[in-house]
Amino acid sequence: MDPRILDRLRCPVCGEPLAEATAGTARALRCPRRHSFDIARQGYVNLLAGRAPHVGDSAEMVAARADFLAAGHYDLVATALATAATEAVAGLDAYPLVVDAGAGTGRYLGAVLAALPDAAGLALDVSKPALRRAARAHPRAAAALADTWQRLPLADASTAVLLNVFAPRNGPEFHRVLDPAGTLLVVTPAADHLAELVDALDLLRVDPTKADRVAGSLGGHFIPVSSAEHRTELTLTRPEVATLVGMGPSAWHTDPAALAARLAALPEPVQVTVTVRLDAHRPR
Repeated sequence: MDPRILDRLRCPVCGEPLAEATAGTARALRCPRRHSFDIARQGYVNLLAGRAPHVGDSAEMVAARADFLAAGHYDLVATALATAATEAVAGLDAYPLVVDAGAGTGRYLGAVLAALPDAAGLALDVSKPALRRAARAHPRAAAALADTWQRLPLADASTAVLLNVFAPRNGPEFHRVLDPAGTLLVVTPAADHLAELVDALDLLRVDPTKADRVAGSLGGHFIPVSSAEHRTELTLTRPEVATLVGMGPSAWHTDPAALAARLAALPEPVQVTVTVRLDAHRPR
């Protein structure tokens, strides 16, 4: 693990610093109080304190997301994050640590690190299939199994840029780990995101109060500094639409047989609107 990342990790049990330890072929991170956390052979470290209440995205969802993102369909999100992160680290003295809370496959973290040659990155997620991919997202990235609703396994004020893309937001913990001059970048779906598919495929709708809920979850700890909407039109095949549905939250709520029938009725190619909000916040 990159020493710059390890230096800012903390034991999720007692909050002490962590160091690498080996026993034969087994590798782990261990704190001075001898709490030990295994490093999986796929490259990620398990920094859960106890059992997580959920297991995150399934292997099928993660594979669908990896395929869809690799095709470049959501590159507008990666580009917007890379641009915003570049602006966010200007003027920070220490090397930047970029943390992606709810990182999924790590593609967005990888895009940001590619734009910040002096930065190191940490992907946090509760899904083991996602972390197996995130651990390989970029040579300067590491990955850790962690529940973002719990205390994050990071030192206070350790993070220059915190990414939160289509993922839950833990305002108090995000505030604790961000440098006072750091930036939280939050990506959420806009009202017309995937609008053409919502009725046609009976998908989950974007909550019309989404922006207000995001602001409410962060308002006590953060000050909004900018907001921008990013929009593109995709031309997809039916199999690509199926992959898009399979990678998101609707995958948990859609009957496969009913979805297949609805997909078959779609005219091909399928025009799909992608619209997201990117909001930047600074700690109060």
